[in-house]
Amino acid sequence: MYFIFFQKSLDKFAYTVYTIHIQNIRNEQRGERVNIFIDNKSGVPIYDQIYKQIKQMIISGELSEDDMLPSIRNLAKDLGISVITTKRAYEELEKEGFIYTVAAKGCFVAPKNVELIREETLKRIEGHMQEIVQLSKACRLTKEDIIEMLNIIMEEE
Repeated sequence: MYFIFFQKSLDKFAYTVYTIHIQNIRNEQRGERVNIFIDNKSGVPIYDQIYKQIKQMIISGELSEDDMLPSIRNLAKDLGISVITTKRAYEELEKEGFIYTVAAKGCFVAPKNVELIREETLKRIEGHMQEIVQLSKACRLTKEDIIEMLNIIMEEE
């Protein structure tokens, strides 16, 4: 399924076209369909888009342990992309322990390593905190100002 968005500038009559490819991939073991969204205009490599989306489905529980993923060839065919692109996404997922491959059977969701996922999340939080520190220095915010902002945000959640 393709969506094409047009943006028209009234004073210059310039058109910008954005194409987003949405592919439903059938999860054979659970009988469900999962969505892979490929945005050709995003600037993000296609393998990375596939990698991030499958990884998020695994982390969120949308894909469960031992669920079978589409074969590399079938996914490439369904998305209309190179087998090499799909293979790279799967290799990244396997390298990080999110999927495993069984010869002549296919790729499956690996058992979740809760500690690995927690560590990855902590690493991302630390990165965001480093950015907060840098931005707060530019605004001359104190530690207490930042803590107060955090408390307000957490109360709103």
